[in-house]
Order: sequence, then C-alpha cells, then structure tokens
Amino acid sequence: MFPSLIDATQIELQTGLRLGCFTSADLVRAYFERIHEVNSKLNPVLDLNPEARVIAEQLDLERQQGTTRGPLHGLPILVKDLIATGDEMDTTAGSYALVGTVVRREATVVANLRKSGAIILGKTSLSEWANTRSSNSSNGWNAIGGQTYAAYYAEQDPSGSSSGSAVSVDLGLAFAALGTETVGSIILPAEKSNIVGIKPTVGLTSRYMVVPVSERLDTIGSMARTVRDAALVLQAIADQDARDNYTLSSPFKGTLPEYVAACNITGLQGKRIGIPRNVVRALPRRYYRSAGSVLSSFEKAVEAIRDAGAIIVEDANFTAYESYLQTQIPQLVIAADMLSGFADYLAKLVRNPNKLYGLGDMRDYTRSSAEEDYPSRNTDLWDLAIAAGLNNSSPNFWPVYQQSLFFGEEGGLLGALSRHDLDAVILPSSLASDIPGVIGTPIITVPFDSFPANISVEYNGRGDLVDVAPGIPLGISFLGPKWSEESLIAMAYAFEQRTAARGKLRRVIEPLKGLEDVMG
Repeated sequence: MFPSLIDATQIELQTGLRLGCFTSADLVRAYFERIHEVNSKLNPVLDLNPEARVIAEQLDLERQQGTTRGPLHGLPILVKDLIATGDEMDTTAGSYALVGTVVRREATVVANLRKSGAIILGKTSLSEWANTRSSNSSNGWNAIGGQTYAAYYAEQDPSGSSSGSAVSVDLGLAFAALGTETVGSIILPAEKSNIVGIKPTVGLTSRYMVVPVSERLDTIGSMARTVRDAALVLQAIADQDARDNYTLSSPFKGTLPEYVAACNITGLQGKRIGIPRNVVRALPRRYYRSAGSVLSSFEKAVEAIRDAGAIIVEDANFTAYESYLQTQIPQLVIAADMLSGFADYLAKLVRNPNKLYGLGDMRDYTRSSAEEDYPSRNTDLWDLAIAAGLNNSSPNFWPVYQQSLFFGEEGGLLGALSRHDLDAVILPSSLASDIPGVIGTPIITVPFDSFPANISVEYNGRGDLVDVAPGIPLGISFLGPKWSEESLIAMAYAFEQRTAARGKLRRVIEPLKGLEDVMG
C-alpha cells in the first residue's frame, strides 16, 4: 500500500523508498500530478523545476548503489519564490520586475537542501514582495501567479506572505516547504493551513541570496505537516555562512543540536509555560466579532498543556505591549532595512533586465506596469519607506533600533521569560509573531482547532478573501529566547502528539492523485 501524500511523513516516505515500493522519480511525478490537479483553483505553486525528475533519478541511482545522503534523501521540497535557486527557475518575489534576473549563486539554504539529498521541486506563490508593497492588497496575491487560496473554506485567506508554501504542504504537494518570515510570514499562513511552521532565531539559517525585507528581522524556516518533519528540514538548512554574518553569532559553531532527537512525548513535563494575558486581551484587534471563539480555543490548549505536565504561569505579561501597539518605531526599522536590503540584493544579480537598483526603481516599475495591478493595489508601504528617508547606515538609525528592541526585550518576551523563570510563552498563533519579530527570537506554531460551525463569516480588509468562517484552522504557538529551537521543538512535539489536531479538520478542496496513479 502507498502512503497517502496529504499526510505522508518522512518515516513513511523513506520506508517506501528503502523497500523499493516506489522511487523518488515516482514521488516527483505524483507531486507534479497533484499540483496540476489543484493549482488552477488555489494557485499555491508558481513554477516547477524542469530538472526535478532528472535529479530524482540520480538520487534513486545513489540509493540503489547503497548511498543515501541523510533523512531527506530523495524527498521533494518546495521553496518560496523569494529564495534563489541555481537552476532554470526564476526568483521573482511574485513580481514581473524580477522576471529574467539571474543570481550570482543560489541561496545557501537551497544548497544545503541539495547537499542533504532533497529535491527542489519548484517555487511557491507568496504575497508579492513579501507583503512589503501595498497597504490594500490581499494575502497570497502576486502579479505573476494571481491569488492563492487556502483549502478549508471557499476563497479562504491563506494569510501571508509564505502563503503558497503553507497551502502546498497542507495539500501534500511536496514533503515540506521553505518559507521566510519577517513578522508573521511563516507562523500566520502555517496556522491558516493547519500545518507546523518553525520560525527560527535570526542567524540560525542563512539569508544569503534571499530577496530581503529586513536584515534584522528576516529568517528562513521550515513548514511541514508534523513537528518532527519540520525539525528534520530545519536540521538540514541551519548552518553558519560567511556570506551572512548574522549566522556567525550562532552559539553552536558548526555543531547543531539534534532537533529531531528533541521530539519526545514528555517534552512538556515540568516546563514553566507563561501566558501574557495582556497580549491575549488584544484578540479583538485581530478578530472583531470572533475573538471569543479564538479565546475559547486557546483556553482548551492551555488545559491540554497543563495536562501534559507543564506548569502554567498566568499574567507573564509583556509590560510594554500597550505602548508597542501605539508606536511606529519597529516599522521604521523595517523601512530603513528595506532601503538598504533591496539595493544590496539587486547589486548581487548578474542579470538585471529591468535595470532595477533600489526601492525607487522597484516602485517606478510597479507603477508603470499594467500587470502589477497598480493603482488598485497601491505602493503605500514603499512610499512610506522612501519618504522616511532613514537608511540603516545613517547615524540616527541606531537609537531608533534600540528603542524598537525594548518592546521585545525587557518590555516584551525576554522580560517575561526572565521575570517568571519561564521555559516558554504560549499564545494564539494570530498574536504570536509581532514581538518575536522585533528581536529575532524563534516561534513554532502547531495545529490545534478551528472556528466553530456557528461562526459568522468575516472578510479581509479588501473584501476579496474570507478571513473567518466555520472550519478555518487555528493554531497555538510556542515562543522562547534566541537559539531555543531544541526546547521549543520538544514542547511543540509533546503538544502535537497529545492533541493530534491536524487530522480532525476537513478541506473543501484537495488533490486526489497519488502514487498509485502514477505507478499504474
């Protein structure tokens, strides 16, 4: 019997490959069939790697000759279309502005995946330019691929910006995917597609040759259907890289923790888990009429964590959170990084057909191209960054950055962890990403629940996507200090194993093709 690809784990896939029930080339064909089956309806995949089948055959040959490169050998993985690949696929950020560009070399995280034996299957759709361009666009929309939808309700908002990566993993269009996060771009779409997302510490994974947003906030993480599988992918991509000096601050110095070994059912026993109730009280800002449903779900998760042997610490509050909600300082830091980061990335291109050299050029191209849906989708976020005129090399940038850090350090997550002697903090995933984003600390979101059958439908601000509706998934996130991925994985795994929530939800659309179809 063949594993069901919508739920297949690394163990199931590798067992089938080892026993010769199917090959990696069969897997590639099956995933391609599944992508073709749903892509016209949900648009999660932008491009397929024309070399994937040949690479799979080479890896099959290595296996036949008794060699495997590791636990990911021969498993197809999708990557977000911000992450450069050294093959025939473009890296576009979803914009025609970057079509035809050629990178100097592929992203370090992609090179690490190839070294581990993974197959780069294709590029996933995303919110264009990682949601940095417009104040009135839609999560999951980009000019090249159009609108991506999640699978649990008709026209469901997939959240952003790693929208396609999340939807693809949920639907079993690949074993796993890579996403990127500045603030929420892994955690939020992972929640809405009922999967696990790991946003690592900034510096655990290299950002070299990844279209940037903020050098202080950006990180590359793994998205998979289980905690263990997400940990396997994280193990493969995490690495020090001289081309990204943030990775040189890693305390591991080339010897990473064994993230998969941390997956233990006892991972919550004796752990001190804090709840920042003043952050939870902000739920109505995110969900208007439906905040009560999210809170009810969260309280059930708290009880499950307590039942697993954890010590729940109430009112582990982020003391500056109310001030954070009123300030624009963290956004100013991102804007300053954007001005420098985009120009730096464009300078690394060996082919730049549209002659883009900075944020101003990107804005001019977008406004003059009918394909970019301007002015219906504005360039307000870029306009604000350009108008602010603050470059991250300016002398007056550093004081602004220090003010921003306060909201995450003493006034935020790190202060709460220290004052209450906590191992982690938990939050509804919809509230989990902003403060860790400010200081570059890790998060893991785990599936847990969904909106109830009697909930009223709510739309996004543009009115073209369903944000709240019966059956749309809800997740729980574990937050910790920098470099605490090993501990967070242990806790997330224990929670996942006790609740087994992912399999309880139902999609309105999913692919039917499987290995049995491509193998006759």
